[in-house]
Amino acid sequence: MPSAGAPEWVIREDAGQPVLLALYLRQVLGIRSPDELPHLRGIAPRANDRDEAAQALLERQWREYWAMTVEPQAHPSPVPLELVDDFDTLIALPIEGFDELRAAIAPHAVEGLAFSQSAHARYAKDASGRGSGVSYRAYAGAIAEHERQVGRRAHSFELNVQVLPLTQRGVWWIGSLTIAVTDGLRGDVVAFDAAIHPIIAELA
Repeated sequence: MPSAGAPEWVIREDAGQPVLLALYLRQVLGIRSPDELPHLRGIAPRANDRDEAAQALLERQWREYWAMTVEPQAHPSPVPLELVDDFDTLIALPIEGFDELRAAIAPHAVEGLAFSQSAHARYAKDASGRGSGVSYRAYAGAIAEHERQVGRRAHSFELNVQVLPLTQRGVWWIGSLTIAVTDGLRGDVVAFDAAIHPIIAELA
């Protein structure tokens, strides 16, 4: 723990079920954005047969839903939210303006929930195998190295890390304070250390 008055850093790591579910739906609906983020492993992407206007509308609604899912405090809805039937408590959409997305995701509730639960459980098992001390050291080591390089204490910062079963190894910004990391990369101590250092340097 930092001493009183010292910079503080907060890193939260998870494979959040709402994020996993959103990416599952992105894939089975044939949503392209965010373009740079790879697909999930083992989920067949949908062939897009919508007309251009319908696809553009669905993409816009999904992007808004994605932003609210990844960083809900940074993307508050101007209207009240309500839970979407059959998705437990994992999806809440604004009560207005999301009819197309609601209709599109409805047939995928059972499979989407099952995928998000399974992927989250797999992450939890891997994380418990590493132990909290190992997870902490992965970030503390990168922060200490950054401090040595710049010759000062790291600035206070927050970082959310989503560890996801993506098809490509890497790190991607998915929000202003949130990154996605491939699960395989997260499990590789040396490679993860090298990958997380530029992220820490950008924030601290």
